[in-house]
Amino acid sequence: HKTWFLHINNVQEEDKGRYMCQINTVTAKTQFGYLNVVVPPNIDDSITSSDVIVREGANVTLRCRATGSPAPSIKWRRDDNTRISITKSLNVLEWEGETLELTRISRLDMGAYLCIASNGVPPSVSKRIKVSVDCKY
Repeated sequence: HKTWFLHINNVQEEDKGRYMCQINTVTAKTQFGYLNVVVPPNIDDSITSSDVIVREGANVTLRCRATGSPAPSIKWRRDDNTRISITKSLNVLEWEGETLELTRISRLDMGAYLCIASNGVPPSVSKRIKVSVDCKY
């Protein structure tokens, strides 16, 4: 009775899938295994917003995109933990989704926003995006 092993060096995401071990004896024996590969989140800077200056009263959309496996979820928070003003009647501590839309910007919206990507595979990653407001008066 011999035990056989499959060693995969430098595992990549594309290595995930079903593997089969077959012993070709008089009565062939087959065993299957499944390899799942997890990848921590990584923020894609080419698609994610950078620091921005917005005219008071204008709208701005902040974007944050991340890769990883499983696909990461994105949350937004203010760096100083104050509430995010989504609309006049909706203020939240945290917002979920790849985009954060700030409408009718006021100087109260000025500051740093954190885009946080997580998928259950440590570590979670974040990017700090500074929103400056060009005040009318």
